Amino acid sequence: MDIQVGDILKMKKQHPCGSSEWEVLRIGADFRLKCVGCGHQIMIPRVKAEKNVRGVRRGSQAVQP
Repeated sequence: MDIQVGDILKMKKQHPCGSSEWEVLRIGADFRLKCVGCGHQIMIPRVKAEKNVRGVRRGSQAVQP
């Protein structure tokens, strides 16, 4: 899966704040993601993140996995 820093990921489940979109801040073996709704940041293993992605948004375009 081609995910880059700055992409917005739409995840399978919602964050408790109600948003299901996360901004990618760092990539590698782990991803650092920031919730678009409340700004909370998490580190998540790449495998788990890629498994739960439902869509990737880069600027004005949308890409489905």
